[in-house]
Amino acid sequence: MLLHNLLGSTGPDGDGPQCVAQFAKDLLFREYNVSSRDGNRVAFSVDVALLHRAIRSALAVHAQSPAAGDAPAAIQVKLVNKQTPGSRSAAPFLTFETKGARSAVVQDVPISKPLSRSDVARLQDALDAAQELPETLVQVPDLQQLQNLVDRLKNIGDLLSVTVTQYGDLHLQVSTSLVTLGSEFKRLRILGARGKLWLLGAVISIQH
Repeated sequence: MLLHNLLGSTGPDGDGPQCVAQFAKDLLFREYNVSSRDGNRVAFSVDVALLHRAIRSALAVHAQSPAAGDAPAAIQVKLVNKQTPGSRSAAPFLTFETKGARSAVVQDVPISKPLSRSDVARLQDALDAAQELPETLVQVPDLQQLQNLVDRLKNIGDLLSVTVTQYGDLHLQVSTSLVTLGSEFKRLRILGARGKLWLLGAVISIQH
């Protein structure tokens, strides 16, 4: 789900677009255990680039072919508090412990302090509300083509208006006091329900 201002401008992840992916725990974990005072939920923010690098490294070790009779490689993911060299207090990390056939790697990905109970509740409410949106997915055109278009539009204005209709039309538009310029992609492939006209609109800040 691509959501805009999920928690509002005052939330820890507000004031901008957020991409939210949800997975069944059985899809990612063979064994799963988490406990907290907030209904066994723990929410935090993480640098996606650091998380991506850690996962790629863990998968590379995991892909090592085990020797005959050895157990298959395993990846453990833990939430830990560690005191790093030079620091005076412990900090939270998402730790990946990967044991392959020829090597073992431990990677600590820094994360934020756990979100408060109220922020977790607001996050869950926002996600629950998003589930009520019409189940319509539109397959976007070539991503490089979209990137080139956005690169041209950001020379005109800082705010990009994105609109998707349930009939498969995608509109990108930038408006200023002097000019309005945009592009329309019509009759894209629709993945999901088709029904009455529905518009999903968002205004996204473009980074220069």
